[in-house]
Amino acid sequence: MLISYLFLSLPLLTSRLTSFQQKLSFTSRKNHLYGSYSNILSVQCGTRALHPCLLLLSMKFLDRLFQPLLRLPHQINATSLRVRLTLGVATVSALGLGTVAVWISWKMQNILIETHKQNIRYITDRFPHDVEIYSDMVTLETGLQKAIDNLTDNKTLLWAKNPQGQITAESMPLKMGSNGQNLLAFKQIFSQPELQYLNGRYWLLCTNSLKVKGVNLGHIYIAQDITGDQVMFFSLMINLGMATVIAIGIMTVTIAWYVRHSLQPLQRISQLTESISAEKLGEARIDLKNAPREVKQLAHTFDQMLNRLSEAWEHQRQLLSDVSHELRTPLTIVSGYLQSALRRGNNLTATQREALEIALSEADRTIQLLQDLLDLARADSGRMHFHLEPIILNDWLKEVMEKTQKYADRQIDFVIPCDPITIQADPVRLRQVLYNLIDNGVKYSDAQTPITVKLEAQQHSCILQVCDRGIGISLPDQARIFERFYRADEARSRSTGGTGLGLAIVKTLVEGMDGHISLSSQPGQGSIFSITLPLLQK
Repeated sequence: MLISYLFLSLPLLTSRLTSFQQKLSFTSRKNHLYGSYSNILSVQCGTRALHPCLLLLSMKFLDRLFQPLLRLPHQINATSLRVRLTLGVATVSALGLGTVAVWISWKMQNILIETHKQNIRYITDRFPHDVEIYSDMVTLETGLQKAIDNLTDNKTLLWAKNPQGQITAESMPLKMGSNGQNLLAFKQIFSQPELQYLNGRYWLLCTNSLKVKGVNLGHIYIAQDITGDQVMFFSLMINLGMATVIAIGIMTVTIAWYVRHSLQPLQRISQLTESISAEKLGEARIDLKNAPREVKQLAHTFDQMLNRLSEAWEHQRQLLSDVSHELRTPLTIVSGYLQSALRRGNNLTATQREALEIALSEADRTIQLLQDLLDLARADSGRMHFHLEPIILNDWLKEVMEKTQKYADRQIDFVIPCDPITIQADPVRLRQVLYNLIDNGVKYSDAQTPITVKLEAQQHSCILQVCDRGIGISLPDQARIFERFYRADEARSRSTGGTGLGLAIVKTLVEGMDGHISLSSQPGQGSIFSITLPLLQK
């Protein structure tokens, strides 16, 4: 609305000034010219009453418009595409609108000043003729004074100087000293009208040689006070400037909203790609309905890439499953022969027995690795079956506690509440999870520190914790500790026989029983693995 008002009102004002300029003709009479001009000024000066109100409303509007922006400087990212587009388009628009406003101001000023200059030129051209007419009836000096009195009004002053620089005639306000006394002493007056600022007033000054009936009477000086018009013009320029600033602010906010709305499809693509996991590559699709053609093309390219990744992931899982299955059988046979050789090798030397034991240990380790890979492959393909049944965790933990007595060199403490806690789970898989976590704590903590297994009930779930006082896990490693083949300490993992699959299998098994596993750890203070499982509803 403000922009429309700006561009509709300014041409209207320009056309009014232009039409007023056209009303000035060199043959029109002075009284009619000044009377019309005064009437127009009286109408136009009425607009100055709008300036204080408009200024106050503009300041309040700008404060409400930019106050939220001033409170959020820390959220602006200079590298953001949205910020760059907004600033770029807003800067170009502001420069364009500002240039238009400056050009309109310059044009209006020229029209206003040129109108007054034409008026002064008209007076200077006709003044010798008026003096000549009066001199036919009275003396030349008296005719000069009458011509000056006839052209003098409250805004136009005239005075004449003889060739010796003495004042021979002047307007009555100059004689009485009521107005323009400083004009008589001003020296820089030229033949072309020039705007001068004297003692707080704006004057158009002009001079011309004065010859009547061949007699050189010196020079005639004309001064016209245009202070009222200039004040009106400056007031209008202030309003124009405020309207321009408001328009630029509205354009900036509108551009920011439009850019943000236009970039929403890209943000949607980013959100969708962040939520895609390796297990759901085949199902992931980027669906954009009202996006531009280029963004839809980008989304289509992403879908094709996801399809290729899904196919590669399937091939990798199938290869891993096939290789694990094919290698497990011969390695199991090799392990069996090594065990038989050790049992019957009474005539083996110490070196031979040690070599067979090392070979058997590595074979068993490789078989366990292949078994873990097969379990993960089954979980990925959805072929891992869970035999869920009601389990009283209190009794189940007591059985696990009896079987962990094989860790004779380690202290494993169990904290089991008295109230029965019942869940729906696979006892074999849950035991595999707990053994894996206990074994992990034994490997990565000192032999003198105990491993603690805690069980506690909550409102709708229970928490099973395995705590150790080992080396702990750094924060960057905690984010990836459940990834396959990831080991926080490569050297220590290899020395303890770790493969980097244990915690990945634990996470898969826990989630297969509708549970959740989390880690809390500090380097040098130990780790706490927490398994959350839903309680069996009665």
